[in-house]
Amino acid sequence: MSGARELLARFRDAAAVRRLSEAIAQLHPGREIRLMHVCGTHENALCQFGLRDLLPDWVKLVAGPGCPVCVCPAGDLDMASRLALDHGVTVATFGDVVRVPARISLMEAKARGADVRVVYGIDDAVRLARQEPARQVAFFAVGFETTACTTAAALARELPDNFTVLVSHRLVPPALEALLASEGEALDGFVLPGHVTAVAGLADYQALAAKRSAPMAVAGFEPIDLLLAVEHLARRAKERRPGAPEQVFNAYSRLVKVEGNPAACHVVDEVFESCDAAWRGIGTIPASGQRIRERFGAHDAQRRFGLAPDPNIPDVHPGCRCGEVLLGRVEPEECPLFGKACHPDRPVGPCMVAFEGTCHARFRHRQ
Repeated sequence: MSGARELLARFRDAAAVRRLSEAIAQLHPGREIRLMHVCGTHENALCQFGLRDLLPDWVKLVAGPGCPVCVCPAGDLDMASRLALDHGVTVATFGDVVRVPARISLMEAKARGADVRVVYGIDDAVRLARQEPARQVAFFAVGFETTACTTAAALARELPDNFTVLVSHRLVPPALEALLASEGEALDGFVLPGHVTAVAGLADYQALAAKRSAPMAVAGFEPIDLLLAVEHLARRAKERRPGAPEQVFNAYSRLVKVEGNPAACHVVDEVFESCDAAWRGIGTIPASGQRIRERFGAHDAQRRFGLAPDPNIPDVHPGCRCGEVLLGRVEPEECPLFGKACHPDRPVGPCMVAFEGTCHARFRHRQ
């Protein structure tokens, strides 16, 4: 335990943080640079440690679509609520998901008499199905590669007949490619998520960095981790030639390996296939979702209950700017609802619900 504390102290050392921030300030490329992180835990760390205040004003570090709960489309949430209300299925999912606004949120469905349970993960939902064999139990699986591997691992095992999964998993690399391809999205680099890359590895990001000539750096969640990533990206902004190939810099090598977690990657490939998928407030991104392969279709809730997303359900509440926040186009404080009509106790948009949501992080740390 003392070793863990010592390691943590090294990555929070005030003098080292100061030196790194001063080194970044010396890398001025003669213009503003715009960097995007795609991880809700990064946003919390940036706010908690006040790291943006340590960066020079020519570094603009914005939040992208890094909160898996925030990008879950209203149509998928509606399917989960219909599963519980119309089909009498016990729906188990993560606590944050229950509170996300939709046509009928899962919290509202529960208030109407539906059986909605909060669980820590899919294994809890499987255990619930075994304990209550007379009930149909569905796990609403939301998240990026980090949680997709746990869903896949469960589906690859023998499951009770009364258990299904409603899948709303999303893949990060296609979202980054879509951002890079969008007109007007002037980004000088990405800070990549440590949790996702620890599972999926760096191959897809390396290919994207080379293809799009986009600087990228993996970061952990301590001040030194994040500032090392920013320092690399600032240096690349100053030194690189337009069109020159890029590689991914790994500032979190104590956990992230190039190959990721091979066992996790294997089971994901075995159970899921990629598909076009909607991202809340952003739109449909090609090959950015995961669906259950036919081989495991017996436990696919959409197949069993004949569900499909309703395309007429709006993702964004009038006046809410969560879609623009997820694209890094506006700061949460620029939304007229932020901290007024919309706050963690009564969220209007998805970014105010989850711990990883940008609006939620800014609201909690705004003092």
